[in-house]
Amino acid sequence: MKKKLNCVLFIDDDEPTNFLNQMIIEDMDCAGHVQVSTSGEQALRYLNNNKEFTDGSNAYPSPDLIFLDVNMPAMNGWEFLNEYNKLNEGQKGNIVVIMLTTSLNPDDKLKAKDTPHISGFENKPLTEKKLDDLLKKYFPGNY
Repeated sequence: MKKKLNCVLFIDDDEPTNFLNQMIIEDMDCAGHVQVSTSGEQALRYLNNNKEFTDGSNAYPSPDLIFLDVNMPAMNGWEFLNEYNKLNEGQKGNIVVIMLTTSLNPDDKLKAKDTPHISGFENKPLTEKKLDDLLKKYFPGNY
């Protein structure tokens, strides 16, 4: 029996993509919560509010997995990562960050490989096969 991820966080300004990504997570039944942030700023607010209440509940469940788009207005994926790196280790925990992008720029893939906190680089669209492969690779105890 597989163990669900606590939360998957999508950071992408494209609403149709977010809708499809949520459907994939729900169809695979692999996460207790799916959070969508349409900007890097919104995602940082979410991560900064990730505090457990005294009864053990949490209005902002900590993500186990983040899918991050590269090309977004106002704060792109790289700018988000600069701010993400400033979070305390408790907020970052053991979060797996995957760049999920339409970027065809080979420099983005190379930069992702050399950037701390980025575990992988995938091209859109997210598919059940890609997600299954990522879950098996980064959460082997669960899948």
